[in-house]
Amino acid sequence: MKLSIIIPVYNEEKTIRHVINKVSEIDYNIDTEIIIINDGSSDKTFNELNKIKKKFKKLKIISYKKNKGKGYAIRLGIAKSKGNIIVIQDADLEYSPNQIPYLISPLMMKQKKVVYGSRFMGEYRNMKFFQLLGNKILTFLTNLLFGSNLTDMETCYKCIHKDILNKIDLFSDGFEIEAEISAKILKSGFEIYELPIDYSARTKKEGKKINWKDAIKNIVILLKVKFSIFDG
Repeated sequence: MKLSIIIPVYNEEKTIRHVINKVSEIDYNIDTEIIIINDGSSDKTFNELNKIKKKFKKLKIISYKKNKGKGYAIRLGIAKSKGNIIVIQDADLEYSPNQIPYLISPLMMKQKKVVYGSRFMGEYRNMKFFQLLGNKILTFLTNLLFGSNLTDMETCYKCIHKDILNKIDLFSDGFEIEAEISAKILKSGFEIYELPIDYSARTKKEGKKINWKDAIKNIVILLKVKFSIFDG
């Protein structure tokens, strides 16, 4: 069994070194690969990654010049991964990688196929009202459409067995990939098991990228998947 940790990166020159250091130093008790997708960063992220690669030679780093979106980066990471278990790790400091071994344990013991880390079952800090409201609305709509009982559909920490991802055809390029993954897993009849995690939100000033337009796109994707309406 092998673990693939996919880290999509866009303009994270201030945090990427720390995140990779944290992810790399953890003992996962499983063969692990770390795949960095540099999604057309326009800051010094590319330079930072080149420096980091000298220290961590086993890192897989994929860079391209044009920003194509978090969804595109995740889909590319999945396509390049060789692991049986896929984990998404953000490149900022909102989610602590120390929680990954705990989250993947049900998959390693073959008890579950999909595990989400729920911020709202655990402790969350610094989350603004409208961010909280948006998360709650999107999770409620997901539960309403697909008969699930999720508490945090939008969480970054999605730990999924590769054979499930091979059965769902993902197409989203932006932040709406979160909704598409959840909706297609649920529509395919798979259970999403949640575990509590700690989360510390950052502000727009600190680099928060998601906004209300992305929430609308997530709603559209949920409806498209539910009613099998696709662009192609």
